[in-house]
Amino acid sequence: MIVIRRPEEADALLDAGTMRCPQCRGAVVRWGHGRARTVRSVGETTLTVRPQRVRCRDCGATHILLPTALQVRRADSTEVIGNALVHKAKGLGFRRIAERMGRPESTVRRWLRRATGEHVQWLHRRGTERLVLVAREAFCNIRYVGNPLGDALCVLAAAAVEDRRRFGFPDPPWDLIGIYTQGCLLSPPRSG
Repeated sequence: MIVIRRPEEADALLDAGTMRCPQCRGAVVRWGHGRARTVRSVGETTLTVRPQRVRCRDCGATHILLPTALQVRRADSTEVIGNALVHKAKGLGFRRIAERMGRPESTVRRWLRRATGEHVQWLHRRGTERLVLVAREAFCNIRYVGNPLGDALCVLAAAAVEDRRRFGFPDPPWDLIGIYTQGCLLSPPRSG
């Protein structure tokens, strides 16, 4: 999987032959499309997407081009899942979050179970790495909330704010966070 900001930018990179395979760094070329899927956004809004697939000329691996607004194997957008995590960091339980967001309790419970332990530490590292690159001095202004998930989200949000401010990125903050987390705001399900 390769996370992209916009399909137009990915098309330009593919046309120029400069998009690289994340496994071997070889050039990738168009290789059809993934299956169409419907993704829920905030409220009742839905979006049907059919992500492009690419193939590496060197190692033969195929990858899906995943827009930053989407998450790997999730039927809800980055913004929706991110907002649920913010509610969790503020102390709400899965039932209240599900009610506020209009999502099934079982779905929200699964999301929250995927945002614990090592994955939250990984989220914090991803935000820290980006913030160090963009605005090291911004760490002085972060108000940590006292729990690992909340702190990770604070650092990710600070990085998104600084990217928008310094580089003029028009992307919504959750889309930028989708870039930093490579479409994995939640940890992947364990196989087995």
